[in-house]
Amino acid sequence: MERSDRQPLVRNTSSSYRTFPGSTARRLDREYLRSLHNKRLYLAVFAAVLGNFSFGFALVYPSPVIPALEAQTNPALRLDQHTAPWFGSVFTLGAAAGGLSTMLLNDCLGRKLSIMFSALPSALGYALLAGAQGLWMLLLGRVLTGYAGGVTSASIPVYISEISHPGVRGMLGACPQIMAVLGSLVLYALGKYLRLVLDWRWLAVAGEVPVLAMVLLLCFMPNSPRFLLSQGKEDEALGSLCWLRGEDTDYAREYEQIKDSVRKQSRRVSCAELKDPFLYKPILIAGAMRFLQQLSGVTCILVYLQPIFKKTSVILKPEYDAALVGLVRLSSVAIAAVSMDKAGRKILLFVSAGVMLVSNLTMGLYIHFVPASHNGTVANTTLVSLAKLPAEPTNYITLIPLLATMFFIMGYAMGWGPITWLLMSEILPLKARGVASGLCVVVSWLTAFTLTQFFLPAVNAFGLEVPFLFFAVISAGNILFTGCCVPETKGRSLEQIEAFFRTGRRSFLR
Repeated sequence: MERSDRQPLVRNTSSSYRTFPGSTARRLDREYLRSLHNKRLYLAVFAAVLGNFSFGFALVYPSPVIPALEAQTNPALRLDQHTAPWFGSVFTLGAAAGGLSTMLLNDCLGRKLSIMFSALPSALGYALLAGAQGLWMLLLGRVLTGYAGGVTSASIPVYISEISHPGVRGMLGACPQIMAVLGSLVLYALGKYLRLVLDWRWLAVAGEVPVLAMVLLLCFMPNSPRFLLSQGKEDEALGSLCWLRGEDTDYAREYEQIKDSVRKQSRRVSCAELKDPFLYKPILIAGAMRFLQQLSGVTCILVYLQPIFKKTSVILKPEYDAALVGLVRLSSVAIAAVSMDKAGRKILLFVSAGVMLVSNLTMGLYIHFVPASHNGTVANTTLVSLAKLPAEPTNYITLIPLLATMFFIMGYAMGWGPITWLLMSEILPLKARGVASGLCVVVSWLTAFTLTQFFLPAVNAFGLEVPFLFFAVISAGNILFTGCCVPETKGRSLEQIEAFFRTGRRSFLR
């Protein structure tokens, strides 16, 4: 499969690639990117991100289901103000466990097989939710779907990053977030429809469909060439890259560049090597971004979206508000996907954090200063029990919390949502990518669990404005962190990004 007529070009450019790419190498890179065929690459990415669709579906599953379970006549299934927070937050514990296990799965099974493995706990979790006869089945179903989400969160961005090329990596790197948003939006739509004509259990049955489709499609997709090379499977790696790029392209040149990078990182990471800035800097940046992303409050807002809208008594019905927010989120991620490879990562992160800051501050100040007669007629009622009460807005000023939430979701979805996942897979070095991506997911979902678990008690004790003001402070910190710590990776290959962290020379990222 390897073509001899390509080899002189490979040998002449590999040395320049290892140091600093000159004008000739950059011109060859541009010509190569223009020659590529992306249809098969797009198909492989679509097959993988079906796992993110299932993840987004499962994440917001409690939003329409909690009201139905609170109204259950069967006491074994009925949720109250003590059990409802667990039903909402235990998903994140499962996701943290999934991220922890992926630290091994990514390097043992590979990226593709790790994604396929997630289908097993996901399908079992949805089955438990659909056939639940008691609270333990509901909670276990949430844990298992969360575990699957943790595995896909750590595996899919890495898989996409490693099979993509710099020309489309930003756009494709946003696809996991797009599909997660689409999954949430479909859940909201089905929740509205099924609540009218069918039992809530059918939502869990619907969740099985994308899981099965993902497994079937991935059976025909290649594994990551970088992973295959790290396992010594050179022929398979070359075949994988040929399939992804097209047989009539100069894929052998890219193959040699990847092979050269893998050769430098052939050994596993040792404890002593963690002192090397080449390893600890990108790991700290990726982990801190996952931590700050969750501290901004997005998981709490998505999980408890309908109860929050009940509390603030917005002008529309909460289920319509939730669907509207989902549409805004989807369109914003699509904008980010289109502009990421043109505007760059950092500018979108700055804009994203700024919009989240203004939105959270507006929401907190509105709840604090607007009288209870305008800010909802049930100010002393707990947030969870509000799902049973009808919303009766008395003033158009109640559009403010809806608009603030829409702008928060828009800001998050155009920057700190998709770019955080993309940068995690871009900046982590190959030899630590499998372990470190799992570690980042653990940090992310343990933070999410802590916030979702304490969100309702904090609201009941201090009021709804306190969490939103806290989220505003975190968003301000996100702006500072972006300016001080986050590198710009637009248009750079993964090997050039690794060279930047290895040498500290910013010329690699220009």
